[in-house]
Amino acid sequence: MNHEPTPPPQPPQDVGANLSQAFRLTEAPPPAHGQSSRPARHLHTDPETVGEDLLKLVLTLVELVRQLIERQALRRVDAGNLSDDQEEELGATLLALHDTLSDLCAEHGYALEDLNLDLGPLGPLLPPRD
Repeated sequence: MNHEPTPPPQPPQDVGANLSQAFRLTEAPPPAHGQSSRPARHLHTDPETVGEDLLKLVLTLVELVRQLIERQALRRVDAGNLSDDQEEELGATLLALHDTLSDLCAEHGYALEDLNLDLGPLGPLLPPRD
């Protein structure tokens, strides 16, 4: 087995500080002297579709977490630190989650591809499918 040393986990305060620093660095710069700042984009919601919009957001977040877990599982499989039984159970669980999410999407008129959010200059939320 190939065991790569894993870095020690960061203390929560370090993670929070790093996240805060990253957020600060991505904030829009102040307007140049003599220029007015652009108004913030407004979120237009339709009271009749807010429930469906919220459902789509929740499904998107579940798909994001599913993809992250899947990538971590593949890393563990590649590292060889799972037994054959664990690999099989993990694969079956991820497949069941994928199927359940697909069924929920279909039930509400979505496809998994519809769940990706456009984050503007950052690009899409979900990575492209392999």
